[in-house]
Amino acid sequence: MKLGVYLIWAVVAVVAGVFVLLGYFTSLGIFIELRLVLLRWAVLLAAGGLGIGLVNLASVHLAKVSEQEPGWPYSGVLIVFFTFTLALGLFFGPDSPWTLFVFRYIHLPLESSLMALLAVALVVAGVRLVGRRRDLLSLVFLLTAILVLLGTGPWLVFSKSSTHVGITWVRAWVVQVAAAGGARGILLGVAIGGIVTGLRVLVAADRPYGN
Repeated sequence: MKLGVYLIWAVVAVVAGVFVLLGYFTSLGIFIELRLVLLRWAVLLAAGGLGIGLVNLASVHLAKVSEQEPGWPYSGVLIVFFTFTLALGLFFGPDSPWTLFVFRYIHLPLESSLMALLAVALVVAGVRLVGRRRDLLSLVFLLTAILVLLGTGPWLVFSKSSTHVGITWVRAWVVQVAAAGGARGILLGVAIGGIVTGLRVLVAADRPYGN
């Protein structure tokens, strides 16, 4: 029985994937329409999965608040602001001034604060790494993190000094050349991995829908 259900899901996944590919690589109208319909269904299913995740998030934190587990005040704050933001989006729409105000003056500053903490955490991690493993790569990691922080921070006193100009140039080179090249390499690896995974699903070698 279970094997038959897995086989049905495998056939559905393979057929849907083939139709989507044909819609991209052929000019026949029927395949293009099928591709659009399948992509719309995929968007709806992804939205449904996001909704299920939000419900699970709220239920987990409500359970923490009701049982007063360690850290339950943070769960209470999350539930309050989650409900407030969700109500704003549902009643006023995502493009309303109130919703944009929340994202511009609350959400974005919180993201910026987390990124600032991440930068400091990287420097601390680099110092600990050098203390435990003193090799060339650890020193390069720590030196790069420090130079990027110094090049990004405001230089109020020595804003026009040669030191500041040199550090700013190094920071720009690291961000625009080294880091950008590494990010492109990671994205290429992710793309190749996605293509391989999709091909394995198309030939029914992998069946994640059956787990």
